[in-house]
Amino acid sequence: MKLRALIATIAISAATLVMPAHASTLTIGIAYDIGGRGDRSFNDAAAAGLEKAQNQFGFTVEPIVTDGTSSDRDRRVRALIAKNCNPIIVVGAGYAPTIQALAIEFPNTQFAILNDASIDALNVTSLIFADTQGAYLAGYSAAITSKTLKVAMIATNDQADLYQNGFLAGVLSSKKTVTSMVRYTNGSSVTATKQAMDAGADVIFVARAGSNSEIFASIVARNKAKAKVKGYKPVGMIAIEPDQYVSVTSATKRFLYATVVKHVDKAMYDVISRAVSGKLYLDVLDAEAGIYGHRYTVLSGGITFTTYLPSLTAASLEINKAALQAAKIAN
Repeated sequence: MKLRALIATIAISAATLVMPAHASTLTIGIAYDIGGRGDRSFNDAAAAGLEKAQNQFGFTVEPIVTDGTSSDRDRRVRALIAKNCNPIIVVGAGYAPTIQALAIEFPNTQFAILNDASIDALNVTSLIFADTQGAYLAGYSAAITSKTLKVAMIATNDQADLYQNGFLAGVLSSKKTVTSMVRYTNGSSVTATKQAMDAGADVIFVARAGSNSEIFASIVARNKAKAKVKGYKPVGMIAIEPDQYVSVTSATKRFLYATVVKHVDKAMYDVISRAVSGKLYLDVLDAEAGIYGHRYTVLSGGITFTTYLPSLTAASLEINKAALQAAKIAN
């Protein structure tokens, strides 16, 4: 089951860009993060939106890939500026310090950054996602799925609010007597996952970014080791796309229960289509800080929820209702 946009009611502000309005004269720079295409994560999701837009509008593309160092990011983005790319779209928050500086130095170049909202410049469009809404759906779905009545979220230390306002809120909204816990990664995410399973959690939402392969492998290993134990309840995972990637096989796919999907491809396509028409997003993301761009939500179709576990698919009506509640979360 794929939970798509429920209501399209996003107010979009527009302004004229300092760039050509015709696709034939437009050269778009795309700065991929470490690894470039083929990462099965943000780079590939961004590339999908880029290709869709290019097939429709026919502009020129100049791509670069960084090695992740500050000096390399700066050098490569400057190379795109030298080639008169406008706009320049960068993938990931790792580019934020670079773009913060270059936006001031090159005020006539329009930049867009995916998955970051920290740059206070009118010529920087921040494209972000309502992560808390996605975590709410994960919490609700984990609660209605759990057989042990214990669920967990694996997170980094800076995701405490995501747990409190998202995952935990979703669990509580299920009206079931389910215990929710969070395990912060202090090094190994596998250790945190094992701790959650040892505490009885049978549905685990992984919120921290990166590969989920080791976490999923530990869940599969636990299920195999305990399969013949009387009364054992299998453990399943809820992941986030494209923040993470995980490999599943025909034998292990039953342990991937669902994914929260952040539609980076949609964000990429949208910002390019507006550039082609000489416009940009100027929604106010943080009025006090002076940060502008666009926030993708459940209602706008920017975040969807895909279920793989049959019992969750059967609960699509309830999950849709939960999505309406999730959409009320503002941060």
